[in-house]
Amino acid sequence: MSENKLTVWQRLSQTFGPNSLLGQDYPTYKYDKSELLKTTSKAEYDREKLQAQQTYYLANQWGRIENNLYTQAVYYEPTRLSSFYDYESMEFTPEIGAALDIYAEESTTVDQNGFMLQIYSESSRIKSILGDLFNNALDINTNLPMWIRNTCKYGDNFVYLKLDPEKGIVGCMQLPIIEIERLEASMGAHSSDSTTNPEKKHLKFKWKQKDLEFNTWEMAHFRLLGDDRRLPYGTSMLEKARRIWKQLLLSEDAMLIYRTSRAPERRVFKVFVGNMDDADVEPYIQRFANKFKRSQTVDQKTGNVDMRFNQMAVDQDYFVPVRDTTQTMPIETLPGAANLSEIADIEYIQKKLLTALRVPKAFLGFEETVGDGKNLSLQDIRFARTINRIQKNMISELNKIAIIHLFILGFEDEISNFTLSLTNPSTQADLMKIDVWKEKILLYKDMVSDPGSGIAAVSMSWAKKHILGFSDEEIKLDLQQQRIERAVGEELKKTAEVITHTGLFDNLDKLYGKKESEPAGTPSEGGAPPDGGMGGFGGGESTPSEMPSAPEAPAAPEAAPTVPEGDDSRNSGLNILLENSGMLNEDELIDLGRVQESLGEMGAQLDKLLKS
Repeated sequence: MSENKLTVWQRLSQTFGPNSLLGQDYPTYKYDKSELLKTTSKAEYDREKLQAQQTYYLANQWGRIENNLYTQAVYYEPTRLSSFYDYESMEFTPEIGAALDIYAEESTTVDQNGFMLQIYSESSRIKSILGDLFNNALDINTNLPMWIRNTCKYGDNFVYLKLDPEKGIVGCMQLPIIEIERLEASMGAHSSDSTTNPEKKHLKFKWKQKDLEFNTWEMAHFRLLGDDRRLPYGTSMLEKARRIWKQLLLSEDAMLIYRTSRAPERRVFKVFVGNMDDADVEPYIQRFANKFKRSQTVDQKTGNVDMRFNQMAVDQDYFVPVRDTTQTMPIETLPGAANLSEIADIEYIQKKLLTALRVPKAFLGFEETVGDGKNLSLQDIRFARTINRIQKNMISELNKIAIIHLFILGFEDEISNFTLSLTNPSTQADLMKIDVWKEKILLYKDMVSDPGSGIAAVSMSWAKKHILGFSDEEIKLDLQQQRIERAVGEELKKTAEVITHTGLFDNLDKLYGKKESEPAGTPSEGGAPPDGGMGGFGGGESTPSEMPSAPEAPAAPEAAPTVPEGDDSRNSGLNILLENSGMLNEDELIDLGRVQESLGEMGAQLDKLLKS
């Protein structure tokens, strides 16, 4: 079947599976009469045959090893399910819950434009398509923090993609992580589902409880790759803290039990028994102690049982029989536990828990920032590397989502013309990179500068290659770019010769430019200033050195130049000068005399205010 006769789903299946192994299928041994080998040398025939047999043998070796590894992964499945129940319980520990929130928040820091996900592409169309996909269809600003939190908590996160043959990916749905099974090539024979065909080698996903099967292009599997023993699944960020978390729970419970049993004060009641028989002492002491304990009474009105309690006694008090009539202090008070502040064992286990979580203690409020925060800055850089690892794993699956979307829309040639990235949460890491580049540039300048002998220490090409890390091709490209930029610079210098009139200020020139019949600086007849001085409207009898300062009656203004009917250039030019263009009429220009009169009135009012 030709390519143009396939549906978009068939083409997706050929590209992503299940009919494609992405070039990872095994070679087979076929060397019989149907295979044509033109040769006249028996030695060449034997050599080709031996090579085919050896290739087939190595392929079988690879298949056996792969089957063994994935069999171990499937046997790990019960352990994986039990770990999920631990992760669910661990989240209720405040330290671990806060750590998961920090993972999600730091991994989805917004940039200066308010976007979590940055999209780079040389094609503006591809950038707009992917921007609409992630910001509108997938609502990445809302879903990505939840996806990252689930991925850090369980090590895996499965998101079902809603596909449309015309619009691409139009939505997504979170699936229950504990019920989804990932089956890769050679895992079919060891699947928990007995109906799986072991001969059909491909990557797929199964929802065990619903008996549903998904192709790889229907599912986005976010996973943290950290432990190869758990492949093809990811490794949770909480995995290394599981044992420490259980120890911490036991230690905290023991501490609470000790505090509740030893912290309160106790009393010793010395009961005088005289010469009572030994067999009667114990019942007598018990009857005496019961008088200090709770007694049940029934309320006659409601019928409810009321537990009355004598506040002078506690159940854990001691009752000691004595026979000595001279015994002093019949009631003594025993002090409670005095070492309640000693929790070094709890702090030790807590430090190990935070070490396993890889979150600085100051981020969780266990440690105050000292000095100028340099220690915290270094911790922030180390923590940023952990966040960067999480972001890389998330970006790899977001790239898959973008490729599927572009493939369905028909942009098969543009599926590599984009780059996705998440914001680096650590400003300290960025500052350190800038400092490193500053040192490299200073060293570069020192190496290529002339010490005075006319010969630099090294050539610029050598310095670019060994200091800045340029390759030979990058050095050539840099030289070509510099030549083009120098040519651009020379062209910019000649701008005034090439572009003599832009027309940008034509409206202003009509209003304020000098008349062509008058030379610059020559006053017009009647003592009026030139057009360039008072806007070309004509004014009162004044000179450039003498301007009216009082609201005197101005001389008759000169006739304003005629403007063709329907010409709005006059008003449009004044829009950038006057806040309200409605003061200009259709048939006349601004009367300079009126303007001067208004200014004179304003000046008089200001003089009155200053004198008062």
